[in-house]
Amino acid sequence: MSAGGAPTRFLRLPSLDDDDVRRITGTFFVEGAARARMLSAFWMLLVLSAIIASAGVVADSAATVIGAMIVAPLMQPILGTACAVVLARRRQIVLNLALVIAGALTVVVIGYLLGLTVHVPVVADTNSQVAGRVSPRLIDLVAALATGVVGAYALTRSDVADSLPGVAIAISLVPPLAVVGLTLESGEPDQALGALLLFGTNVAAIIATGTIVLLLARLRDAARRAGEPVGRLAGRTLLVVVGSVVLVSIPLGLGSRSVLQEQVVVSEAQPVAEQWAQDQGWTLSDVAWRSGTLRVVVIGPVTDDEDAELDTLRPLLDDAGLADVDLVVTLVAGGSATLPGSA
Repeated sequence: MSAGGAPTRFLRLPSLDDDDVRRITGTFFVEGAARARMLSAFWMLLVLSAIIASAGVVADSAATVIGAMIVAPLMQPILGTACAVVLARRRQIVLNLALVIAGALTVVVIGYLLGLTVHVPVVADTNSQVAGRVSPRLIDLVAALATGVVGAYALTRSDVADSLPGVAIAISLVPPLAVVGLTLESGEPDQALGALLLFGTNVAAIIATGTIVLLLARLRDAARRAGEPVGRLAGRTLLVVVGSVVLVSIPLGLGSRSVLQEQVVVSEAQPVAEQWAQDQGWTLSDVAWRSGTLRVVVIGPVTDDEDAELDTLRPLLDDAGLADVDLVVTLVAGGSATLPGSA
């Protein structure tokens, strides 16, 4: 064996046999006698995962949201779409995409309804689970592309199917949809649009990379040998799949640029605010960028001329080159008192 033979063999996708083809189509195609059972399981798990995800977002609980990712069944019709594209099974493409769309709408509605029971807005300013899903970036697309490769590779290898729960955790499908419903109910359509973009990015990336991996695994040839129907693969279908990834990358690129600019603003404002707070006898608690505004929070005693002292930060930031940045300064009264009981 040549020196380069081992790595080449290691990276080579496995050959698919008849059992693999039947396992793949039986798992991801909505057809046959098991159709009713498959759909009932899908909807049951979807509703439960939507409730778990929405509750986890409201409670700002990462552990609960991760639990929803494991339960969520949306990866099934998404990978099913990739399989159907490779085999040019147009009916299955339509059915799987319909499941994805109907499932997504269901999660959004459940999130919205759960939001009606909450007395405070569930928005990015006060909830880290929301904040992490309303400003998608190019790095999210990279993660989704890699996740799609892993998911499709697990399809071709029955011995690594146990990795699929990890794939479900790595990709964010139901949680951003829950965020869409919750933020819509909270009156934040821009945040809802950002979360929807994250979901769309993940779907497009999984379908695209899944299609490529299954083509490289020669699923079409294996399906023909297994007697499965294989249609004519149209070039425009592949163009649409790849084009969808390119399309979502444009707003993601703009979002990444915006996030970078925000980080630059915060890094430039941090030392200025720190020195200013120290001069006032206060402690700097937070410098952050939220909803297009630089927000500075300080802790200290309330003074007689509190407003005038807070206003002194504005010219300091102007001198630092941040004159075009909107600013909100909040003073949180510090101090403590011991109040013994009467007993």
